[in-house]
Amino acid sequence: MTINTFIKQRPYLVWSTKNYNKLSENAMVEAVLNYADFDDIRELIKIQGIKKTAAIVNQGIKKQRHNYRPEIKNYFQLYFKRYA
Repeated sequence: MTINTFIKQRPYLVWSTKNYNKLSENAMVEAVLNYADFDDIRELIKIQGIKKTAAIVNQGIKKQRHNYRPEIKNYFQLYFKRYA
């Protein structure tokens, strides 16, 4: 399974678009971490790998503007620091 297939099966995570093929990896990871339950997050990490997911998140939160909620940003910074 690819991340695009994963997102297509969960349209409620990216309700702002119907064009799932044009979403960037960053946008898909951001949507999953912000809005999915933990089972979906584990599935995402299984698909992408923990190191790649951590790299995408770390790259995203370094930007001045990002859409990670503060509690999600904090949790996953700590999570990836420990496990990635």
